[in-house]
Amino acid sequence: MTDSEHSAWIPNIVLGQDYDQRYIDAPIHYDVLENLAGFFGRDMPVHRHAQYLQIHYIDRGEISFHIDDKIYHVTGPACFLTPPSVPHSFLTEADAKGHVLTIHQSIVWQLMKDGLEQEIESNLGEGICLERGSLSQEQRRLWTRLAQNLRNIRAEWYQELAAKNLALDSLVRLLIIRIARLSSRRAESMTVNNDDLRLFHRFSDLIEEHYREQWHLPQYTQEMGVSESRLNQICQRISNRSPKKLIHDRIVQECKRLLTFSSLSSSEICYQLGFADPAYFSRFFKKHTGVTAQQYRKQQQ
Repeated sequence: MTDSEHSAWIPNIVLGQDYDQRYIDAPIHYDVLENLAGFFGRDMPVHRHAQYLQIHYIDRGEISFHIDDKIYHVTGPACFLTPPSVPHSFLTEADAKGHVLTIHQSIVWQLMKDGLEQEIESNLGEGICLERGSLSQEQRRLWTRLAQNLRNIRAEWYQELAAKNLALDSLVRLLIIRIARLSSRRAESMTVNNDDLRLFHRFSDLIEEHYREQWHLPQYTQEMGVSESRLNQICQRISNRSPKKLIHDRIVQECKRLLTFSSLSSSEICYQLGFADPAYFSRFFKKHTGVTAQQYRKQQQ
C-alpha cells in the first residue's frame, strides 16, 4: 500500500464538518481541550487533518502523543505541533486542560514566504513536541510568552470585537514563530519499528473499512496475518491502547457524530453501525461515554 493509499484510509477529521459546523471554511479554529475531549474522547485514535496544521497545548498530566512514526511520553505542560495530513493520536489524563488550534496550511506557507525559514532554523514540516520541564531557564521565559499567547487567542476567539479575524491571524502567526524558536530543544521521542508501524497503519485502515460491520478482533488479525498477542503489543506500544479499544473508539466517535449532526434516532444509528440490538447499543454507548445516547444528544443541543 502506498503512502497516499494509506493516508486515504486514515480518518480525515474536518473540524468544521465533523465537530463545529459554524466554522466549516475557517482558516483558524480554536477550542479548549476539554470541549474536544468531550466530543472525540481523551483517548483519541489515529487520524489526520488534511490541509490543516494542529497545535495542542496541554497544561498538566501524563501525555502520550503519536505523530507519524514518533511516540512521545511526556509530562505537561507540553506543546505539540502536527503538520497537515500527518497521522497522529494521543491520550491525555481525565483532568488535563489546555488549548487546541487548527490552522490552514496557507497561513504557515505565508510565514515561510515572509522569511521564517531564513530567520529561524526549524522544520515545521515535521512533528514537534515541546516539554516545559526539559527547557533551560532562558527557554522557560519564552515558554511563558507562548502560554500567554494561547490565552490571548482564546480571549480573542470568544469575543466579537472589531478586526477579530486580523487579530487572530496575527496572534496565530506569532504563536507559530514562538514554537519555532523553541523547537530546537525538543522532547525525546521513540521511533517505531517500520514493520510495527506498517501493521499499525494496516490495522487502522481495516478499522476504517469495517467498523460499521462490527468485525471482531479475530477477523482483523486473520486479514492481517498476525497473532492477537502481537497486534496487542504493537497497539499498546504505539497508541497505549488495546486493539479492541481502538475499534470501540472509532465506533463511539461515529455514534457521537451522528447524534450531534443527524436527526437519526438511536435505533437507526444502532442499525447503521452494525448493531443488531438497540438495547445492547444503548449499553455499549453508556459504557464508553458515561451517558445515554439521548442524554448525549441533549448535551450537544
